Amino acid sequence: MTVIVLIAAPDGLRGHLTRWMVEVNAGVFVGNPSRRIRDRLWDLLADRIGDGQAVLVEPAANEQGWAVRTAGRERWRPIDFDGLILSARRRIQPIENPPAAR
Repeated sequence: MTVIVLIAAPDGLRGHLTRWMVEVNAGVFVGNPSRRIRDRLWDLLADRIGDGQAVLVEPAANEQGWAVRTAGRERWRPIDFDGLILSARRRIQPIENPPAAR
């Protein structure tokens, strides 16, 4: 099974994915495309995602049984932690001298 999540995706990408997968919630697609179709869909998404983000979860021969690909603006990224795939969120630096309240 393959899961694709689109965040702030440009128009047209969701419609293209519905040809191969089922949209179970807004921006969440589930299906069982072949590896060739999955790779072509990913190439299209990575090329057209722009300022949005695409996350693909696919079957893999590892301990978890799945792997993650991400493209676009980095909100979340997969991190290999001793053989386990975890999702890390980009750290936002705090403002050192916030403006004084009036």
